[in-house]
Amino acid sequence: MSRFTFTSESVSEGHPDKVCDYISDSILDACLAQDTKSRVACETLVKSDTVVLAGEITTNATLDYDKIVRQAVKEIGYTDPTEPFCDTTLKLISLITRQSNEISQGVTEATSQSGDQGAGDQGIMFGYATDESPEMMPLPILLAHKLTKGMADDRKAGKVDFLRPDSKSQVSLTYDGNDPKEVTAVVISTQHSPAADQKRITAYVREDLGPRTLGQWWNNNLTLYVNPTGSFIHGGPSADAGVTGRKIIVDSYGGWGRHGGGAFSGKDPSKVDRSSAYFCRYVAKQVVAAGIAKKAEIQVGYAIGMAKPVSVKVDTFHTGDERAAAEFVMNAFDFRPRAIIETLNLLRPIYRQTTNYGHFGRTGLPWEEPVAVAAK
Repeated sequence: MSRFTFTSESVSEGHPDKVCDYISDSILDACLAQDTKSRVACETLVKSDTVVLAGEITTNATLDYDKIVRQAVKEIGYTDPTEPFCDTTLKLISLITRQSNEISQGVTEATSQSGDQGAGDQGIMFGYATDESPEMMPLPILLAHKLTKGMADDRKAGKVDFLRPDSKSQVSLTYDGNDPKEVTAVVISTQHSPAADQKRITAYVREDLGPRTLGQWWNNNLTLYVNPTGSFIHGGPSADAGVTGRKIIVDSYGGWGRHGGGAFSGKDPSKVDRSSAYFCRYVAKQVVAAGIAKKAEIQVGYAIGMAKPVSVKVDTFHTGDERAAAEFVMNAFDFRPRAIIETLNLLRPIYRQTTNYGHFGRTGLPWEEPVAVAAK
């Protein structure tokens, strides 16, 4: 059994890329709240005092993009009018058009060549689950999310007055074979007010945030770096550009499970980049929950406009019966886009709650529910 250390990172909702993801998902939810048949592919870019919306949206919903964007930015916490990026003073540029008719005819059941709702694009999607945590997630990314979420909660509750919205965390965890043993290093970079210095922020992390959020996985012997450059006063979109879809590893498994490359945020469930990745996670959890394997990864491939996937692969990493896992998956689950949407009830405005701190491993999301599955 080999001994190794694996590292994953998380970013907060105030990270420029995550600001973009949240705006894009806010627009998606606004569409679905009024029109469940909306086709949405919304991209966002932020820099300084400007938000740029781009993409393709076809919907019967009446949308006030300016109001949606400002509300999303306010919820994140960028409300200081002395900073370039602020909810009340930002500038909005919209470059949104309608979805291509050629894509629509392949996705829409009545016009697709397959006679069923086709995949919104070609591509490969992965889902992963492991028994190393109750959430069936790899521990490094799970713990990293706990740290960034903890900082955001403390900031919004007014518990820590020097925290600002932009932050990152990183957790290094040592394994012995398949067994996680101890956290060996933690890195925290958080935007802060000028009044706070590195020593004060380090004390907050070492004495409060770390032990409280990591629980049994915190230990006083780990290597801790807090704002390793010395200070982090200038952050968020005021300092750095952000773009939708650049945090796909943070959104999924922290680099442990493979990723097909497609981003999630801003896409309605006809886009298999999102819906099938959620379904693959759901299926992988069922394999582990059924006791067939300790770890499971599902890969699915699609052709644009076609309903049935071109491939489905199951990998148990030698932790269970791979043949039994493959038979279970193929007999119990339907990977056609329409079936996925119906199984997980995805035509709902639920996507703003997925944007931050991981799309997987959190309660309240349909692909995370421990639903028993019967064979087809």
